[in-house]
Amino acid sequence: MAAVDVRVERVIHAPLAEVAAYAADPSNAPEWYANIRSVEWRTGPPVRVGSEMDFVARFLGRRIAYTYRVEELAPGQRLVMATAQGPFPMRTEYTWEPADGGTRMTLRNTGDPSGFASVAAPVLEAAMRRATTKDLERLARIIEGRAETPGRT
Repeated sequence: MAAVDVRVERVIHAPLAEVAAYAADPSNAPEWYANIRSVEWRTGPPVRVGSEMDFVARFLGRRIAYTYRVEELAPGQRLVMATAQGPFPMRTEYTWEPADGGTRMTLRNTGDPSGFASVAAPVLEAAMRRATTKDLERLARIIEGRAETPGRT
């Protein structure tokens, strides 16, 4: 079991295909993840197994740069990305399923921090849980706001 395992879910009141398409596009990450500053494609869109993207984030007051590689993709169901470099290798998993009034999106981050990060794992986990809860709230506001925009196709 990973030293850090954060799982957060939320029902987003929009069609599953719309939620999954928006959330699974790494180019959208800076819009709904508060801590992600930028994403640059190494392999070029669209997202597929083997895609690589460079992320720059700010977390707990520190700049963090890492490369995610897509390990699994089942469009509209599941996306798994992982990184192996740095003091905190991470695995991020998105899943989507129909829910009353919309789509249940689950966001799970797991990792095995090393060095100082391993000592701080409980603090990291609590901070990640707060951040990802807010990120899913932001994602819901963005997507639900788009669904309410008159004239949108």
